[in-house]
Amino acid sequence: MIPRYTRPQMATIWAPETRFRIWFEIEAHAASAMAELGLIPKEAAKVIWDKGSKAQFDTQRIDAIEREVKHDVIAFLTHLAEHVGPEARFVHMGLTSSDILDTCFNVQLVRAADLLIADLDTLLAALKTRALEHKLTPTIGRSHGIHAEPTTFGLKLAYAYAEFTRAKDRMARARAEVSTCALSGAVGTFANIDPRVEAYVAEKMGLIPEPVSTQVIPRDRHAVYFTTLAVIASSLERLATEIRHLQRTEVLEAEEFFSEGQKGSSAMPHKRNPVLTENITGLARMVRAYCLPALENVALWHERDISHSSAERMIGPDATVTLDFALHRMTGVIEKLVVYPQNMQRNLDRLGGLIHSQRVLIALAQKGIAREEAYRLVQRNAMRVWQDGGDFLALLKADPDVSKALSAAELAALFDLGYHTKHVDTIFARVFGAA
Repeated sequence: MIPRYTRPQMATIWAPETRFRIWFEIEAHAASAMAELGLIPKEAAKVIWDKGSKAQFDTQRIDAIEREVKHDVIAFLTHLAEHVGPEARFVHMGLTSSDILDTCFNVQLVRAADLLIADLDTLLAALKTRALEHKLTPTIGRSHGIHAEPTTFGLKLAYAYAEFTRAKDRMARARAEVSTCALSGAVGTFANIDPRVEAYVAEKMGLIPEPVSTQVIPRDRHAVYFTTLAVIASSLERLATEIRHLQRTEVLEAEEFFSEGQKGSSAMPHKRNPVLTENITGLARMVRAYCLPALENVALWHERDISHSSAERMIGPDATVTLDFALHRMTGVIEKLVVYPQNMQRNLDRLGGLIHSQRVLIALAQKGIAREEAYRLVQRNAMRVWQDGGDFLALLKADPDVSKALSAAELAALFDLGYHTKHVDTIFARVFGAA
């Protein structure tokens, strides 16, 4: 995790202290379950809870033990025994390391998912506010980067709102995918631990038992989780790319807020650059990169190996931390986005009315002119405006083949900008609901 792109709440989930605390809770809940089943003394389970709950786990001490024993879970259990005393012999009975590691990892991923879902809620609220604000602010729609037909800036934001609504749904499903617990012992047969212990711990940790865990929780679940993060990152990049284009000097329909005292360039004092959305674009690339190891982790040897472990130690914190930061940053961009309706209108007018060409084509066809001929008539006049400038409506009125089919008044009506926004209410109702 790079501090520059790390927010405290998400960082806490992945801190060693948090991991060891979760390990303790899993072990202690397992001891409680065994005590209820009469497998260990109830007093031992109570001591494990009492002393372990009060313990301040020393990460440096655990690291020192691990350097000797070359095993992270054994190092923790050794340190835990230093706090618990003789009753520690009842800790980890019938369990294997993966039971603790995998269950803990899933707890962390669930907690991270909860933060990411909250991030998405905040971004959705910002997008909705700005979309409603600019619901009818006309702007040019572009295909292939070229002026196409009018739309509204509110619709651009509504597209993003709908996309991040889907992102939130996917994140909720990904959370459910990894909300499983495995305490089934070596190779997952429950030979040395009662399945009821797993069920007890799962309930206490807010998870459900893994139906078949071999010795590890199947990594297809984690692949779904990390690919979901990657898709959300791609949606962030899509919105960031839109804003970056709109901030270009030649376009300047919207731009990132530029605060007092901010500087855009070390060399050119006039610069106002889209640095936040450029940053989000870069972060999105990293989140996508993290999903590939998750996909490759699915294929483990037999009942278990640890080829996935080293990758997950990195991609777990890094992917969630990075996406958390990017979502938060995008929310700030949207909330403070500076919008220039006058520049949007200037760009709408830039092609002399060519943006209404489809309406003229349809009107000519409705008058009985074959579509190919209607297209030729419209394009003939459109290309003159494209190459030489001028007024598209005026050329159409002066074209005898066009004027025979459409009167001057009929042609003028086709250039009404409101025609292109007449169904905005319908689209907004679909996206935001009837209200």
